[in-house]
Amino acid sequence: MAGLSANLSEKAGRQVFAEVPGIFVYDMDGSGNQVNISARGLDAHRSWEFNVRQNGVLTTSDVYGYPASHYSAPMEAVERIELIRGTAALQYGSQFGGLLNYVIKAPDTTRRATIESHSSVGSFGLRSTWNAVGGRIGRVSYYGYASLRRSDGYRQNGPSIYDAEYLSASLPLTPTLSVRAEAGRTYYRYQQPGPLTDAMFAVNPQQSTRSRNWYSPDITVPSITLSWTPNASTRSTLIVSGVFGSRSSVAVGGFATAADTASRTGVWTTRQVDVDRYSSRTAEWRLQHDTRLGAWPMTLSGGMAASDNDTHRRQQGVGSRGSDFSLALEPGGNFKRDVHYRTRNLAAHLESAMQITSRWTIVPGVRVERGTTRMSGRLAYYDPTDTPRDIAHRFPLFGVRSSWVLPAGAEWYGGWSQAYRPMILKDVLPETASERTDRSLRDARGWTVESGVRGSVAGGLNYDVGAFVMRYANRFGLLTVTDTTGTPYTYKTNVGTTRTAGLEARVSLPIAITSSVAWRVFSATSLMDARYAQGSVISVGRNADISGNEVESAPRLIARAGLTARGRRGDVTAQFSHVSRTYADALNTVVPSVTGAVGRVPAYTVTDLNGSYALTARWQLIGGVNNVFNTQYFTKRPQFYPGPGVWPSDGRSWQLSVRVRPGTRE
Repeated sequence: MAGLSANLSEKAGRQVFAEVPGIFVYDMDGSGNQVNISARGLDAHRSWEFNVRQNGVLTTSDVYGYPASHYSAPMEAVERIELIRGTAALQYGSQFGGLLNYVIKAPDTTRRATIESHSSVGSFGLRSTWNAVGGRIGRVSYYGYASLRRSDGYRQNGPSIYDAEYLSASLPLTPTLSVRAEAGRTYYRYQQPGPLTDAMFAVNPQQSTRSRNWYSPDITVPSITLSWTPNASTRSTLIVSGVFGSRSSVAVGGFATAADTASRTGVWTTRQVDVDRYSSRTAEWRLQHDTRLGAWPMTLSGGMAASDNDTHRRQQGVGSRGSDFSLALEPGGNFKRDVHYRTRNLAAHLESAMQITSRWTIVPGVRVERGTTRMSGRLAYYDPTDTPRDIAHRFPLFGVRSSWVLPAGAEWYGGWSQAYRPMILKDVLPETASERTDRSLRDARGWTVESGVRGSVAGGLNYDVGAFVMRYANRFGLLTVTDTTGTPYTYKTNVGTTRTAGLEARVSLPIAITSSVAWRVFSATSLMDARYAQGSVISVGRNADISGNEVESAPRLIARAGLTARGRRGDVTAQFSHVSRTYADALNTVVPSVTGAVGRVPAYTVTDLNGSYALTARWQLIGGVNNVFNTQYFTKRPQFYPGPGVWPSDGRSWQLSVRVRPGTRE
């Protein structure tokens, strides 16, 4: 991240992940609040197809109840981002997307204190500041930061506020044993301007259909890590962590065509209040040991993880008639949905990296999951005993990967591994009295197989080109079913299987180096074909076969390319991003509906320009123009939250930052 030309203050996903092929960025929460990404045709909602971590510590609110990543550290604090997907991610978790780990900057342990600062202003009322201090006092190394950001938003009625804090301290207990304690908190409050129809979007994408909708997560992630290195061959860590906090919203729902207006007497309708509270505790132990199996050098990696997660979901409360952020209910009101979704899970994993020859390495692995989710509580419109109340997660996941060192610095890699996604609250809870849940609902399962070649050649060309196939079975959805009395109802169940095949390529090449400027081009491209191998969903009161249809929000082409010029005191990067058209629903509806909730999402191309200039050894000026040509576009048509319809992405904007880098040692 240190040399990256990107809009960090607003967490511009397409710029941060510009050189990672296949990353789909979903613009949903207003610039700077949240990073919503996916890969290989998966769902980008709050990055919930990834195992999201910070410094190796799990930050997902509840892996089994609501696996969204509400915790959102400021990008100014991130030293690097580790994305481990496909067959290499099995040891970290069962997610289809793999591991996404944000590594926070480390302190300069040669000084008692160093200070770093990054402050920005920009379009649409952007004001942000991030300030950090770190160092070593005695035997204790420490690092902490505080971040504040305010923005009026690109759209009307779209302001947001964001703040984050973090503190860590490390202490060596013995020459081989050390302990680190850390705690991070992120909070933001976003006024949601509501969805648009296609006609509204064409006239003015900055307009709003809601002025009283609010959303706010407040998440704290504390952890303690013990690291033990008894010798050069053995390394072990124990992480005890938690995710605690809430996700709250107060809103007037419905389509963009249903206006939120006051009555003739000036009285507004009541709003719906939803509140989730998360209490997740995890203990993870890992051991890595270098040894030999006969003549073969081998590295064993194993561990166990125990988790206790409780999501307390209260929804459909009758809220106030005001316009401010208030979670108060009307007098005498309560929540129509009040349930606990509690999971206790134990997982164990083991991998063995065996070096068969000086060129060939093979890594078989297994992960075993054993857990149970129990739901309890009250549904005012439904008997909760008619939903799955005790859900078992018990099965092994296998994988194997291999690599072969080729001539001229190249490497072939490939492998196969399994994954699964547990059924979460939205898959289990009926939305209305007319819905029922399949009591035999099964977790989604599948596998990924991949192969590729990576390396570098003379002249500085770096490349990574690969292919993959992913199978995703037991997808969740809705069918229509008729009971014994002839009454139809909506049935939540497993509706189908998808298969995604794709090519991914990353290339970086220095094209010219002069006495003062080094020029580099880069490209990250993915070609995908994501389709339903078999399945059915509801369509106008009947079940429609969707076999052969494209998977929703899975672009066939995601292409990003850029040109960087780097001099002694500064750099400039021009980046181009193109995403092909997608469908909003599994029926592959082409013509947008009147409400904008379904239909094609048009292709879009966005150009960004970023640069920096070193004023002195410590002071740096950073600036950029996002969406240079003011392309009007949107990335997805959500079917449900945050509202069915078109959610426009930001038009052209600029930002200017002043960074004070940590001082160098005298």
